[in-house]
Amino acid sequence: MLTTKTMSAELLKTPRHVEGEILSIKDVSRGFDKTQEELLVLDGVNLTLHEGEIVGMLGRSGSGKSTLLRIIAGLIEPTSGAVSYLGKPVDGPADGIAMVFQTFALFPWLTVLQNVEAGLEALGVGAQKRRERALAAIDLIGLDGFENAYPRELSGGMRQRVGFARALVVDPTLLLMDEPFSALDVLTAENLRTDLLDLWTQGKMPIKSVMIVTHNIEEAVFMCDRIVVLSSNPGRVIAEIEVPFAHPRNRLDPAFRRLVDEIYAKMTARQSDEATRKGIELGSPLPQVSTNLMAGLIETLAAAPYDGRADMPEIARTLQLEVDDLFPVAEVLQLLAFADVREGDIFLTPPARVFAELDTQERKMMFADHLLRHVPLAARIKKVLNERPGHRAPRVRFEQELEDFLSDSGAKETLDAVINWGRYGEIFSYNDKTELFSLEDVES
Repeated sequence: MLTTKTMSAELLKTPRHVEGEILSIKDVSRGFDKTQEELLVLDGVNLTLHEGEIVGMLGRSGSGKSTLLRIIAGLIEPTSGAVSYLGKPVDGPADGIAMVFQTFALFPWLTVLQNVEAGLEALGVGAQKRRERALAAIDLIGLDGFENAYPRELSGGMRQRVGFARALVVDPTLLLMDEPFSALDVLTAENLRTDLLDLWTQGKMPIKSVMIVTHNIEEAVFMCDRIVVLSSNPGRVIAEIEVPFAHPRNRLDPAFRRLVDEIYAKMTARQSDEATRKGIELGSPLPQVSTNLMAGLIETLAAAPYDGRADMPEIARTLQLEVDDLFPVAEVLQLLAFADVREGDIFLTPPARVFAELDTQERKMMFADHLLRHVPLAARIKKVLNERPGHRAPRVRFEQELEDFLSDSGAKETLDAVINWGRYGEIFSYNDKTELFSLEDVES
């Protein structure tokens, strides 16, 4: 008679006799029409995955990481280029590719066992076999004893384990993971990462290759054998980095820290001064970064022990920020000439050091001056309001201008960012009900 542990080995380690290349991505682009041009999300991406490796995809928002993952999974089609899995074109959801999402995406009315069985039921697996394989997956992922629990009874980490069990139960060759740990607290995420790596290194899972999308650079270095770095707007492969460390890995090892620093440097490589100044004119939306976050980072960097300069991996760990949290703040401070980012380090400029010592009203005046000098959209709104007799202008005027070179969502995001910064600097007012800009705060 099979024990549950034996079932895990027998039912979830079906040999696939796969050798060499698992996945091939050739010149994949993905875009959408905007007026007479196509705005690209991905542009000419080339990538291969081989048996026995975990590959991480790093990139900021707008790099198309999740879009690429869905193209690989067969959920959406590329505009051009080709994806092949085990030598065959991917033209829809492929047998042997499973995905774990950032959100748990469980059926709340089903138990753990029923949630894990759902995929097998859709594949037409018989009830007895379905139950055996689901129980084996539940045991393997560490949820034995919770088979009859409902999602509402589980912690976030346990719900994500259900997601992993549901992916593993279909016996995949390739496992795709879209930021699977980002919704979890730090300790839970670390525990789940370690457990997953233990199963991988001990050969207890059926998968032959893993691709993980992440915003967390340390997570990528901790888990992956190779890291692909994507640029943003559009997403292009700008670096492929081999991770030479054996598992288990020590985050405090100097070589580990150096590699993290190297990746930060690649991802913060500064554009030309002209490109930084133009910002949205390059077709990239401005991130919505609050002035509180900007001021908080300036104050932190101005104080000891940083004294105006910090290693970005170190400041990220100290403030518990990930790439998509820290980079936008640093980027906007650089755009506003309050900071400089070079080779993975962030430096405060002399004006930022002054800013840190000012009171609230003086800060607002200084911020307004930098906003008008360094963000063309803010200066344009101010100029239009000054020139109009009633000193008012509709939001749609500026949004339509932005939509000539940004997506609808990008135009909205950019304008919302500048509205918030302009309000803080008191260079103009905006009424959300009437969608009107004005030089004075008016109700209608």
